[in-house]
Amino acid sequence: MTPVPGFTGGTLDRADALRHDPAALAAKLDWRARLLKLDGLTPEVTADGRLAWTSLADLPEAAEVILLGLDGGDRAHVAALLPASGEGTTPAMRSPALMTMLAALQPGEAATYAAARSLLDWHARHRFCARCGGTTHLFRAGWGRQCDACYTEHFPRVDPVVIMIAEHDGRALLGRGKGWPEGRYSALAGFVEPGESVEEAVAREIGEEAGVRVRDVRYVASQPWPFPSSLMIACIGAAEDDTITLDTNELEDAMWVPRDVVRAVLAGERGPFLPPPPYAIAHTLLTVWAGKD
Repeated sequence: MTPVPGFTGGTLDRADALRHDPAALAAKLDWRARLLKLDGLTPEVTADGRLAWTSLADLPEAAEVILLGLDGGDRAHVAALLPASGEGTTPAMRSPALMTMLAALQPGEAATYAAARSLLDWHARHRFCARCGGTTHLFRAGWGRQCDACYTEHFPRVDPVVIMIAEHDGRALLGRGKGWPEGRYSALAGFVEPGESVEEAVAREIGEEAGVRVRDVRYVASQPWPFPSSLMIACIGAAEDDTITLDTNELEDAMWVPRDVVRAVLAGERGPFLPPPPYAIAHTLLTVWAGKD
């Protein structure tokens, strides 16, 4: 059984019908509606590892509402989109404090945050039309923008990224990126390019970064990654040989790690590398691979 990847398992109903019905949405934005508490793009979190919410009475002046979804009690949960000149409209960088906070969230909570963060970041960067340069306005309850000049509709983007390990003779290929925490190794990753399949992207990225040729690529799991809007697609490929030719523009180092060593490191034992954090799908990928007989 594949472990549940981080940033998945959200409990809100995305309520697509409300996005097309402004009157019905307005009726939901009453005293029962809950507003996500954010400091810029950083969530406020309760002591028990849940996202903090407040009422629409705390909606900042001139802010617009983005519908995140409905809970089991049919209550709207929303995020506030601040005006362009407002504080917090510039996308925040990831910080160790934020990642520690995310690691402590209860299951499903990070999924709600991922949707909110990606949407707010996208709106902040798409105030103008890519077709004609005109200003755009929010529509579809925050799940789109429309140009005021040419009426082109724009929708939040999701960027597909393959994240993968090559396996050879009971070992996994792991890499280390520049500037990573000391000792950290993880799966290789890269964006899917236009005109290629997931399997082709996996083979290309491993070949480009580590010089290893792979075949028989198989899918494992996927995960939203809201920094800012990636969909991580985890895969495993069979390496034809174990010769590494490192692209030092992409990686600082790469190495083959035996399955028993990966198991030990994931179990918390000291080893030749620090594993990716549990909320990262690279951790899920290694867990699946290490669990094989």
